[in-house]
Amino acid sequence: MPAHTAYHDELGDYFAKNADTSPYNAYTDRPAMLALAGDVAGLKILDVGCGAGHYAAELLASGAEVVGIDGSATLLSHARKRLGDRAELHLHDAEEPLDFIDDSSFHGVVCALLLHHIADRPRFLGELRRVLRPGGWLLVSTTHPTADWQKFGGSYYADDWVDLPLAGGPLAIHYQRMPLETFLNELLAAGFVLEKLIEPRPTPGLRELDESAYNNLHQTPCFLAVRLLRP
Repeated sequence: MPAHTAYHDELGDYFAKNADTSPYNAYTDRPAMLALAGDVAGLKILDVGCGAGHYAAELLASGAEVVGIDGSATLLSHARKRLGDRAELHLHDAEEPLDFIDDSSFHGVVCALLLHHIADRPRFLGELRRVLRPGGWLLVSTTHPTADWQKFGGSYYADDWVDLPLAGGPLAIHYQRMPLETFLNELLAAGFVLEKLIEPRPTPGLRELDESAYNNLHQTPCFLAVRLLRP
C-alpha cells in the first residue's frame, strides 16, 4: 500500500485484528480472491499490499512461494508474527517502482483491496505487468462502485478521494472511488487480458456467525474482483 494511505499505527492494529473475522475480509473478499487464484502449488506469487499477511498465509498453506510488500510497518509487524520466516516481506511504498524485483519474476500477483488507494495507477499496473511472467495472472479486488455511490452520494461517475469511517469511530480509510469503466479500462490499457469478473458474496460460514451481515452482503454489492492474464 502507498505510504500516505497505508494503515499505520492504531489503524493498522485495528485492521489486522478486524481482518481475522470481518464479514468483508474474512468471509467475502479473501475467499473470493483465493478461489480466483486456483491451484497455486509450486507458484511464486507477489502479494502487493499484503497487510497483516492473511492472504499470504492461505497461499503458503496451499504450496505457493510468497513475497509480500506493504507500506505500513505496523501491518508488516503483524504479518511477520503470522508468517514467521515462511514469506519474504518488504516495507515498500506501492507508489514507487518495484525496483528490487526483476522482470518476469512471478507466476501470479495478488492485489487485494489496494488499487483504490493508488494515485498513479497506470505506473503501478505497468510495474505489476513487468514483474509477471508471460502467461502469469493478476488478481485485483476493489470497492464496488455501486457501494461507494450509495455511501457517498453524488454522481456514480465521481472519482473523488473519500474517507470511510470504520465502525463509527475516529478511524477511517482514505481512497479514490471510480466507476466500473475506469476500473476495467485502466487494467486493459496496462496490457492485461480480462479472464473473469466476479462480485463476491460471503461464504456460508458467515450465516452462522452473523445472519444479518450475510443477508445484507447477498443483497448489496460490496466488492469487485477480477482475474487477468499477462500476454
